[in-house]
Amino acid sequence: MKLRFLGVVVGVIALVLVAHDVPLASYISRTERDRLITTLERDAYVLSGKVNSFIAKNDVLARAEASTVLDEFATTNDATAVITNRNGYLLASTSPTDIAGEDYATRPEVATALLGSFASGVRASNTIGESLIYVAVPIFSGEQVLGVVRLTYPKSTIDARVAERVRSLALAAAVSLAIAVFAAFMLASLISRPITVLRKATDKIAAGDLSTEVSEQGPIETKQLARSFNSMATRVRNMLERQRSFSGDAAHQMRTPLTALRLRLEQASNTIVDSPDLARDHIDAALNETDRLSNLTEQLLRLARTEGAVLKIEDVDLRKVCQEICDEWSFLAEENAIELSNCVREQISCRTSPLALREILGNYIDNAIEHSPRDTKIEIHVAQDAEFLTITVRDQGPGLSAEQRAHAFDRFWRGSPSVDSNGSRENQGSGLGLAVAAQLATASNMTLELEASPFAPGLDAKVKIKLS
Repeated sequence: MKLRFLGVVVGVIALVLVAHDVPLASYISRTERDRLITTLERDAYVLSGKVNSFIAKNDVLARAEASTVLDEFATTNDATAVITNRNGYLLASTSPTDIAGEDYATRPEVATALLGSFASGVRASNTIGESLIYVAVPIFSGEQVLGVVRLTYPKSTIDARVAERVRSLALAAAVSLAIAVFAAFMLASLISRPITVLRKATDKIAAGDLSTEVSEQGPIETKQLARSFNSMATRVRNMLERQRSFSGDAAHQMRTPLTALRLRLEQASNTIVDSPDLARDHIDAALNETDRLSNLTEQLLRLARTEGAVLKIEDVDLRKVCQEICDEWSFLAEENAIELSNCVREQISCRTSPLALREILGNYIDNAIEHSPRDTKIEIHVAQDAEFLTITVRDQGPGLSAEQRAHAFDRFWRGSPSVDSNGSRENQGSGLGLAVAAQLATASNMTLELEASPFAPGLDAKVKIKLS
């Protein structure tokens, strides 16, 4: 990833530099040539003005004064300067190889200037063996041409200057590219390092090290990714721990009814010939154990389905839900001579899972009916404060001690067995109902609590829904 990111960034910057610097280099080349020609034109006109005062003298005097002017010119300028008379013969030159009296009228630019026209451009020169940049200016006296001033530069000199400018530009581009490579490398490292750490942490988790977590570092996005990863790792770890606990507890809880069932069937098998009535009793007891085992299995399946469940959260009308729950359980309450009352009179809304809320309230009411004496009352209340909406199912049963309330939501936990009207100890169920309720609450923005009723005896089973 780092190399790909580095390649993309460097490639984009290289394209930008090429798109910028190639036209700029061409512009610099044109500008440098135009600047030189403009300088030559200026210097040529300055020289023509200086020469104009003596060019009309005889050639001997004109040559002497022209040489003096060109010697002074040569001290500040490296262009080759030539001065001719009206016939195109050389009076003076800054080049030591030129000879006074040489005919320059054959040069096209000098011939053009002798006719009274300014000439500039580039042409091939047989004398120096390369192209020449030139400017030729006529020297006027009135309308009469008295001579010509010509300034020249070898084109290679201009090319060298242009190449130097382009080299400077290329060096700046190379430095920019190097800085870009370094910045891209640092950025790629900054981005890829947390991702590499996450990948290694994922490999560790895949190998079975569920305690692995990563530090939140790097840009905001990678910090959020690390936070999500840690949350996922914690959830997976907790789920696996609960699954291990669930498997162990389930195996332990199912061992007892299975053993009892086997013993009953063996006893029925041993007595079916000699004592059919006793065998029938054993078979009835085996059927009861089968029912118990079936109920336990169903509770285990419900617990497994709610493990780590993600439930849909929506707006819930609490008064409506509480009334529907009361209507649903009223028949069982009446059979046990218990009054089930919905004390929620105002319309109150909250955001939670209606499915989970119904299941939890139903579980509370089922337990309350099971443990409440006859001719007592079960009430549903709703209270609200700044943070929570609290639904309370209040019964008038024997209640639970503080220690019992602390373990009531544990899997397979059972309270003290109740005693029916005949004095026999009643079956206490699977011990999974409140554990299922607790998992549903965790998945749907709710908290469950058990408290002693303020109107003792009794128990307040509460559902607390956090307000958003």
